[in-house]
Formats: sequence, C-alpha cells, structure tokens
Amino acid sequence: MRIVIVGAGFGGIAAAIELRNHGFKDITILEAADDFGGTWHHNTYPGAACDVPSHAYSFSYAQRRNWPKLCPEQPEILDYLHGVAREFGVADLIVTGARVSSCTWTEPGWRVETEDGRTFEGDALILATGQLHQPLYPPIPGREEFAGHSFHSAQWDHDYDLTGKRVAVIGTGASAVQFVPEIAPKVAKLVVYQRSGNWFLPRKNRPYPGWLRTLNARLPGFQRVRRALMFANLETLTIMIRHPKLLGPIGRLRSTLFMRSQLPDRELRRKVWPNYTFGCKRILFSSYFLPALGRPNVELVTSAVTAIEKSGPVSADGQVREVDCIIYGTGFRTNDFMFPMEVTGVDGVSLRKKWEHGAHAHLGMTVPGFPSMFVLYGPNTNTSGGSIIFYLERQARYLRQALSLVRDSGSAAIDVRPEVEEASDRTVQSRFEGTAWTRCDSWYRNGEGRIIANWPGYMGEYAKATEQLDPSEFSLLPRSEVREARDVSVTSA
Repeated sequence: MRIVIVGAGFGGIAAAIELRNHGFKDITILEAADDFGGTWHHNTYPGAACDVPSHAYSFSYAQRRNWPKLCPEQPEILDYLHGVAREFGVADLIVTGARVSSCTWTEPGWRVETEDGRTFEGDALILATGQLHQPLYPPIPGREEFAGHSFHSAQWDHDYDLTGKRVAVIGTGASAVQFVPEIAPKVAKLVVYQRSGNWFLPRKNRPYPGWLRTLNARLPGFQRVRRALMFANLETLTIMIRHPKLLGPIGRLRSTLFMRSQLPDRELRRKVWPNYTFGCKRILFSSYFLPALGRPNVELVTSAVTAIEKSGPVSADGQVREVDCIIYGTGFRTNDFMFPMEVTGVDGVSLRKKWEHGAHAHLGMTVPGFPSMFVLYGPNTNTSGGSIIFYLERQARYLRQALSLVRDSGSAAIDVRPEVEEASDRTVQSRFEGTAWTRCDSWYRNGEGRIIANWPGYMGEYAKATEQLDPSEFSLLPRSEVREARDVSVTSA
C-alpha cells in the first residue's frame, strides 16, 4: 500500500511511525518547508515555548527524562521531534520543499500534486497540516502602505534589530504573550494593541532543580507517574470549561487572584480585564506578560486599529502612533485547515464545498466520499486544556487500524458511512451546549458561530472513542468494483 502524508509536524511524524511499526513500508511525507517540524519549525519568535508540560507534550513511546524545564521551549521541542523521527526511522521518508497544491481521488487511489509540478500517487492520503500553520494578517486598510518594517510573529525577522526601536504589536494572543516580555526591555517604545483581554494562569517555567532532574533520570517509573498526574490535572481545566456555572468560578477565582497580584495599577488592570466567561477563549499561561505591560516604555491600547498609515497604526479614537516596526501577533487561519490546497473526492466533490458551512469529520478524521483519506488535528480535535500530542497519537493508531483493515481484507480503500459521520457530528455539536465555549466569539468558531476547532469533552473520552475502529461504521471498496467504476468512467468519457 502506497501512503502519502502531507505535513511533517508532530501529526505527520506520528502517523509515519505508527504505520512503519505495523508493516507499512511505502510511505512518503511531503513537507512544504525546507525542513520538518511544523509549527515548531516556523515559530521561532523570542520566548516561543509550549504551554503544556514536556512529559505530556511528547509521545508516550518516546519519553525523555532530560527536559531542562517543565514547559519546553521551541528549540528543545524541535530537537525532540527531529530526534524521534531519526530514532524511529522516518526522517528519510520526508520530501522537503514540496508544497502540495491539490489532492485528487482518481479511483483506485489519490494523486497528489505539488506547486512545482511533481506528482505523487497513493492508495491512502493523510493530511497532517494541522490548524496552526497559516499566519493570519488582519484586513486592516493601509497595511501595505506602512513605511517602516513589519512581519508576523510566525515569520519572525531575526535579521531586524529591535534594539532602541519604536515597535507596535497588534494582537495579545498566545504568541504575543510570549514574545512581548522578551522584546520589551530592548525597545525604546512598545505599543501593544489589544482587541480583548485574556484570562491568565501562572507559568514561570524555571529550570528544574537538581534533585528533580536526578529523580527523573534515575527513579524508575517516576516520569510515568508525573505524566499520569499531569494528564489528570489538565483534565480539570476542561471540566471547568464544560461546567461554567458549577466549576468555572473556581478557575475564574484562581485567575482573578493571580491577575490582581500581577497588576497593581488599577487603570491598567481595568484595560486588561476580560469581559467574557472564563474558558470561552484560550486561557493563557504566563507570569511575565502582565508585568511587562506595566513597564514605563510600554503602552497598552484597547482602542481598535482601524487603519495603518505610513507612520504607524491608527486607532479608533483617531490617534496615530508613530513606530519603526509593526509585529503582527494575530494568530493563524485556524478554520482553513489544509486549504488553500484543493482536495477532491469521489465524483469530483470538493472538500471546500462540502465544508462551506463549517468543517466536520467523524472523530475529526474521516469524511464521506473521500476514501482512505484521514485528517490529523482536524475538525473538533483541538484541546483547550490538554495535549494535542495525545490526540495525534490516538489518531495515528486509529487510521493505522483502518488501513490495516483495507490491507488485510484485500480491499482498495475504506470510506466512512455518511450516516455515521452525520450522527457523529450531531453528537459533537450537541455536547457544546451549556459550556463556556458557546459564551463568546473566538477562533474556535467559524463565521456562522459553529465550533469547529475544539473537542467538546475530555482527553480520556477521545482516547476511548478512537481506541478500536468499528468496521461497521465504514464501507470497504473492493478492488474489482473500483476497477469497474474506473473503466465505466473511461468508457463514458
């Protein structure tokens, strides 16, 4: 069986390892960038790190006992992923500089084309492009007219020296929260434009003390126990989001006490404070961002950016703040998933058209009419309080079961039944009712208000749902029928 994987981040690497370990040999991983690593290859801004502890943000079968801190930083995560790919023999499967433009079902398989004209054939297709790989630039009038320097946080310009410069940061999401404290001491003036406040929880992320490093390295089972306790702790955040009236106030109180301790200035506290339910948007972890806003050279602006002139941003109050550089900390086009690549299934059906009212897939992975195609980190598989690596590992195991069923049965492909996917989607959407996720607008939702990013439950529930593939939920396409269908289409043409 020929398998084509698009994307060489954590998802693509996880799928390749799982498949290799179960006898699948003909695997090609296509990566658009000049090296692999996905999010952690592209996001190199100062302070880039993970919010999830290292022993949870790593594969269960590739634990490391030498992490220097609780939450790994970008170079450490990238080094880990590269090491795992080499250790499990999948690094040599990666073709870099191969940006995919289209994936087309051409019975009995997939034809994958890259922008530079190369074509790859596969019996199965795995789309591991994720949700956080396409930088989002806000549609602000005049953005191209700015006379100074500008870049997105996910495309950090390390050749541009910020020392002594007047800098504007547009956005106060997870990326800005990490790089603002890093650049604030270096710049002459820093203007931070905030659209809405965030709920914060602490994260100092200091290096591990020697005694803890010794226990990690020498005590058998210690890391495993820490990992289990951490997963239980992460699930408590989800339970507060799922029950905003009963348990949400506990998280809100903890966040309130922490934020008040970090913001002694009442006026700054008023400007920073979020006006929505705890957990509705991504909860941010930082012990340094809020104090950075109180620095004498930092100004927080809560008036929306309405335009950009040659000299700098224009806020809704009409004020122009002159700056030398604008950094866009405005996140990613999360709702686009693998687009703008074209994905075409049976009978020429476009995935873009199928998802025009919001992306949906059975368990976030399979879509009817797109045989032997699997989406990793797909619709409704994001997590507000857990580890995406946990989800990706389970998804890799699930799709491996599906492709093993195809291989062992002598079939050509596997396709989820439409009624199964529809029921699955209804169940997922119904579970958001009454949760904090529904109580404001966020990047978890599309323009129609549908939540398409997050899983509505707990990591344990997703693990149970994907533990064992149910063959009755799928149709197997026999090789003979596929060939006959192809011959008919050729004859009709």
